[in-house]
Amino acid sequence: MASDDQQPPWGQKKRPSTPEEMIAALLKKIKESFEGSGGIGGGRNERETEPGGPPPNIGNSIMKVVAVIAIIFFIQVIYSSFYTIEPGEKGVVLRLGKFNKFASSGLNFKIPLIDDVIKVDVETVRKLEFGFRTRIPGQKSVFVKQGYDMESLMLTGDKNVIDCEWIVQYKVQDSFLFLFKVGDVDQAVRDVSEMAIRGIVGNRDFDYVLGNREIIEAATTRELQDSLNKYESGVKVLTVKLQDVNPPDPVKPAFNEVNEADQDMKRLVNEAEQTYNKLIPKARGDAKKLLEESHGYAIERTNLAKGETSRFLAVLEEYKKAEEVTRQRMYLETMQQVLPSVTDIYVIDKGQQSILPFLDLSGSRKAIPQNTK
Repeated sequence: MASDDQQPPWGQKKRPSTPEEMIAALLKKIKESFEGSGGIGGGRNERETEPGGPPPNIGNSIMKVVAVIAIIFFIQVIYSSFYTIEPGEKGVVLRLGKFNKFASSGLNFKIPLIDDVIKVDVETVRKLEFGFRTRIPGQKSVFVKQGYDMESLMLTGDKNVIDCEWIVQYKVQDSFLFLFKVGDVDQAVRDVSEMAIRGIVGNRDFDYVLGNREIIEAATTRELQDSLNKYESGVKVLTVKLQDVNPPDPVKPAFNEVNEADQDMKRLVNEAEQTYNKLIPKARGDAKKLLEESHGYAIERTNLAKGETSRFLAVLEEYKKAEEVTRQRMYLETMQQVLPSVTDIYVIDKGQQSILPFLDLSGSRKAIPQNTK
């Protein structure tokens, strides 16, 4: 049994595959129907309408036009009843202008002519630049600073002017608040960011701002997020990054000279500290060594004196008991200590008339014979 699906490809009619093609085919059929009944072209009747005859059927033509318009409108309504939310987007559905619900990613349905859908990108990171603008983004970006000086010039707490360029990155956190609570969110973030960073820089000294970028960035991020939460802006601040912090161009030469002088001062201080750390500990060590040696010598002399005193007192005690014996013993002990170191001994006698006799105790010399007369 033959069917359309069993026919060869060259025998099948091409069917419309998209709504646009369907509408075009419908319009073509309507045009052909008009040409077949309206008397234009080859489809017109051969008989001419005789004068005084009945007028052509205009109402039928109007009804066909109305039907065509109704069909097109119906197709358009059906086509617009479905919409797609891309990944990273959030759909906000309004019913008769009032918030109704959120639409998730994918294919969704809405009531035609009643519901309206607003798509909000909640994944893209939005960036605002202050004090400069990016003309050509990329690996070697080109920036423009001219004309944006009023955004970056600030007054510090010590009445100095500083040039701060920074960026703010944020993304949408609450689609409803982002759409309906603040009229221009980008401008609100820009104004609040300037207010926050100018307040923080205005309470710090010039040198503090130059040397503590991370602290300034963190404080600005916290204050900016708190202010945006009070305004119910529906955004989340990701980062506040100080790009360039410098003195204004007219005072840069003087500022660089001050920095050079400060670096020289620090270098000299470091060299002095290095010399100090090298010499002072050595001198302290030598002084401590001398003190320890003096303490040791004092202790040694004191103990020696105490020992001599104790020995003298002990000898005195024995001397009192036996004076002669003790005196003899002391003499012998003294001679025992002295004589080993004596090499030559001369005996002097009043009655001696010849050469003094020589007593060689060491045995290193031969005895000299006495000359007698």
